[in-house]
Amino acid sequence: MSSNIQIAQAAKMQRISRVALEKLGIPEEHVESYGHFKAKISLDYLASLRDREDGKLVLVTAISPTPAGEGKTTTTVGLGDALNHIGRKAVICLREPSLGPVFGMKGGAAGGGHAQVVPMEDINLHFTGDFSAIGLANNLLAALIDNHIAHGNELGIDLRRIEWRRVVDMNDRALRDVVVGLGGTANGYPREDGFDIVVASEVMAIFCLATSIEDLRSRLGEIVVAWSRDGRPVRARDLHAHGAMAVLLKDALKPNLVQTLENNPALIHGGPFGNIAHGCNSVIATRAALKLADYAVTEAGFGADLGAEKFLDIKCRKSGLRPDAAVLVATLRAIKYHGGADPRELDHENAKALAKGMANLERHVDNLRNVYRLPCVVAINRFAFDSAAEIEEVRARVARLGVGVVAANHWAEGGRGAVDLARAVVALCETQAQPAFVYDDDDSLWQKIEKIASRVYRASEVTADTRVRARIRKLQEDGYGRFPVCVAKTQYSFSTDPQLRGAPEGHVLNVREVRLAAGAGFVVMVCGDIMTMPGLPKLPSANAIDLVDGKVVGLF
Repeated sequence: MSSNIQIAQAAKMQRISRVALEKLGIPEEHVESYGHFKAKISLDYLASLRDREDGKLVLVTAISPTPAGEGKTTTTVGLGDALNHIGRKAVICLREPSLGPVFGMKGGAAGGGHAQVVPMEDINLHFTGDFSAIGLANNLLAALIDNHIAHGNELGIDLRRIEWRRVVDMNDRALRDVVVGLGGTANGYPREDGFDIVVASEVMAIFCLATSIEDLRSRLGEIVVAWSRDGRPVRARDLHAHGAMAVLLKDALKPNLVQTLENNPALIHGGPFGNIAHGCNSVIATRAALKLADYAVTEAGFGADLGAEKFLDIKCRKSGLRPDAAVLVATLRAIKYHGGADPRELDHENAKALAKGMANLERHVDNLRNVYRLPCVVAINRFAFDSAAEIEEVRARVARLGVGVVAANHWAEGGRGAVDLARAVVALCETQAQPAFVYDDDDSLWQKIEKIASRVYRASEVTADTRVRARIRKLQEDGYGRFPVCVAKTQYSFSTDPQLRGAPEGHVLNVREVRLAAGAGFVVMVCGDIMTMPGLPKLPSANAIDLVDGKVVGLF
C-alpha cells in the first residue's frame, strides 16, 4: 500500500495558473505564482467580486479526536472533489499546517490517501512563508516593547504586567517560560517572558479574522501588549508598531491557491490552533471561495464541541458568514475507542465498545442540530476492514436522531468514493439553515463561558480562583464584555481531562487563566492543563522525516 506522500508525489499536477483560470475564471495577471504549483490571489481581484452572489458554505467537523484518527481534512478534500465530480463547482478551504505538529505528532496535515491537496511537501513545510511572516510580526512587536523600556519607558509600562509573548513555529517545551534581558544594562531589564507556538499568537487570530489590509492594520494597533504602572492598557499603536507589522504581513494576507489530486482548486490560508485558538482558516479565503464557487467546503479545528462552537461564535459572528450545512466525520475505530476498546484491537468488530462509544457521536450530533441549529449528515470515513454490520448499527442509532449516515470511501477512491456524501450535502444545503449562536453578545463574559460549558460541554459548573475572577470582572468593566469567548482546552474530551472518553457530563470546567485578545476581538479562557506551547512526543515524527535521493520521505 502506498503512503500518503508516495501518492502525493505521483500526482499529475496542473500549473496553478491553469487551475485558477479554468476552474475559477481568475485571469493570469491576478495569480501570483510561487513556482508552478502554488500561488497567491490578488486582494484587488477578490475585492472586485464583492457584488457576486455567495455560494453555499459547508462546515466539516468531527467527533472528539482520538489516536485512531478521524480524517476530517481528508473528508473535506474528498467532499470537495466529489462535489466537482457530480458537476457542482466547489472550492476547498483549509488551514495551513503548523511545523510544530508536522514534526511532532501528525507528520503532515494535507489530507490522506487519494483525498489530498498538493504539493503536499510544500504545504506541510514552509509553503509560501505566511507563518514566518506572522511570527516575525509578532516578534517585532515583542522587540519594540523591550526597546521602548530600554530607552526610557515613556509609556510607563509595568515590567510585571507585560502580556505579549514571543513565538516560534515549533513545539519546544524549553521555551515555555524564559528570562530575557540578562547580561547587563546594555541588554535591557531582566524579566520573565515566554514563547507560544505561532498558531497560538493573537497575530494569527487577527490575520484570520481581518477582512482587508486596512482592517488588519487597525486590528494590529488594538493589541494590548501590557499595562502601565497606573493601570492603563498599552497597545501596539502606542508603540507605533502596527504599521510595520502590517508591512510584514501584506503579502501573506493574500490567500494561497493549490489543487487537489484531482486538480480541483483549494484555498489554504492561515491556521490558528483549534484547542488553543479559534481554529479556522482566514475569513478572506472563505469569502473568496464563496464568491468563486457554488460550494465552499471548509473545516473547523478538532471536534464539533471545540471547533464548530468557535467557528460559529467567533468566526461567523464577526464576519457575517453562515454555514448552510455541516458534515460530522467519524470512523468506526474512533467510535470504539470512545467506547473503551483497546487501541490495539480497533480494527476488529466490537459491538459492546461501538454501542458505548456512540454516546460521543450522538452528543456531537445533538450539539450540531439542537444547539447550533445546523442541518447535518454523519460521514463514516471508511477503512477497508470496517464491518458492514457495525456501519449499519451506526446508521440505525443516528437515524433515531433524525440524521443521515453516509459511508464514504474517498481515502481509497478520491472524489468517486464520496459521491453519496456530496449528494447528501447538496440536499442539506437546500433546507434553509438558520444557525444559532451559543450565547448572546450582551451576555457577560462569565455568562458566556457558563453557557458554553453547560450547553456544549455539559459541565455542571464553571470554577475559577479569586485572581481569575477578578481579571474577568476587570475586563468586563473595561468594555470587553461584548467580546466572544475563546475556550482553550483539551480537544480529546468534552471535559478538561483528556483521558475522559465518550460523553461525560456533570464535570467541572476550571478556568485557570484569562488572556485578552483585543485586536482579534475575543477573550481567551484557558481551561485545564492546555499549553499554548506544545511539546514534542517521545518519538516525534521528525525522527522519520528525511531527504532521500532528493525526495522528502517519512512525511505522513
